[in-house]
Amino acid sequence: MTAPVGAATTRLVVLRGPSRAGKSSLSMALRQRPMSVVGQDHVRRIILKERDKLELVAAVELIDLNVRFCLDHGKDVVLEGILWSQKYGAMIRRLLADHRGHNLVYYLDVDFAETVARHTASPDAAEWTPDDMRDWWLGDDRLGIPEETVLDAKAPHDELLSRIGRDLDG
Repeated sequence: MTAPVGAATTRLVVLRGPSRAGKSSLSMALRQRPMSVVGQDHVRRIILKERDKLELVAAVELIDLNVRFCLDHGKDVVLEGILWSQKYGAMIRRLLADHRGHNLVYYLDVDFAETVARHTASPDAAEWTPDDMRDWWLGDDRLGIPEETVLDAKAPHDELLSRIGRDLDG
């Protein structure tokens, strides 16, 4: 355990899952509650301009610092991203252990065929091909912790958002 973070009243939602599972759209909708959003892609691609390679740890450290900063300033936080368990799992477990408030952890489950279908229909489909995706796509990458809830990412967005909202309000 590192230093305790947040308060009894702060809430931390972790949204993980493969590419195109719906993590970003759910986090943007949760932001309206209001919640601060710490997105793996934003930190890695925009702030650090870094590829997600196992040996590159700057994103892990900066994500951890951002989440802790927000929680310590009384903000509810959504941490979202693919967040591979091998690379980000230890950091997420530390955050959950250190957080004084309420934690919710979700894994949005979607198979490779659905991921490809969603990617093909997206505005940035030209950025990478299904063959590129095979090199880095990792399905069923759960953290394996008791508080992790697996959600079917094929469920309608509003249904998933309502489920998370009920858990937050419950």
